Amino acid sequence: MKALYDVPAPAKLNLFLHIIGRRADGYHLLQSVFVPIDWCDLLHFERRADAIITRHDLGAALPADDLCLRAARALQTASGTSLGADISIQKNVPWGAGMGGGSSDAASTLLALNRLWGLHWPRARLTALGATLGADVPFFLGDGPAWVEGIGEQLTPLQLASERFFVVKPAASLPTKEIFGSPLLARDTRPAIVMDFLAQQNGFGKNDMQAAAQALCAQVAEAAKLLHSRFGNSRMTGSGSAVFARLDARHVIDGNGVPKDLNFSDLQLPEGWIGRQCRSLESHPLKGWATD
Repeated sequence: MKALYDVPAPAKLNLFLHIIGRRADGYHLLQSVFVPIDWCDLLHFERRADAIITRHDLGAALPADDLCLRAARALQTASGTSLGADISIQKNVPWGAGMGGGSSDAASTLLALNRLWGLHWPRARLTALGATLGADVPFFLGDGPAWVEGIGEQLTPLQLASERFFVVKPAASLPTKEIFGSPLLARDTRPAIVMDFLAQQNGFGKNDMQAAAQALCAQVAEAAKLLHSRFGNSRMTGSGSAVFARLDARHVIDGNGVPKDLNFSDLQLPEGWIGRQCRSLESHPLKGWATD
């Protein structure tokens, strides 16, 4: 195998995000449900025999040492391979959104290079390496939706039907460190169990970071208000500035049971904002790329 093209790296939504405590070392303990969505970066990989790893940005320029490069170098070092790669990225998922775009790029890089370099590492070994790169990377190495606990490293797979969402990323991004330092951040939400979520799903929980985020960034509050006024619900995802609304049958099906045109161009988002209708995925698009 000499190349892999159009490798997807899906973003994710946190359907809820609860902070239930704090460890002695300062890390926050959370509970959440992550779902991958069809808003994806695309990566292309070409194998090199000279051990050199390069990255080419097909859209907006990425940071010089992004998670994708760090993942490639980490796998190269850990495996001892003499091979390298030319990596090209079409960046579609916005930065600072709380949608895990960088972590997903890293996970897709590990999965793709594991194949391209003929390493045949099992998923558990890739996941252990991915955890050293970022808390969200192990999720994107999994098969699909998951119940998430601990500091993000404890994953329980869930079978969830696909849903439609409208996601808005304001122009502003959020400083996650300031959210965790905010006096408005809730840290004592009562722990839940998976059955609590499965019994309610649509109305379950909240994002414990949202009050602090809205106080720090007025655009988060504006986005939440905009979506709530249109769809009757809204919620921040992760610790970034993106906000989503769940679309129900009123928004996606007409009176004859025919899917509607869902471009929602009439939302008239402010300049610099990005809005997109998304579908949650029942499984990761690279499911099966690593053995269990």
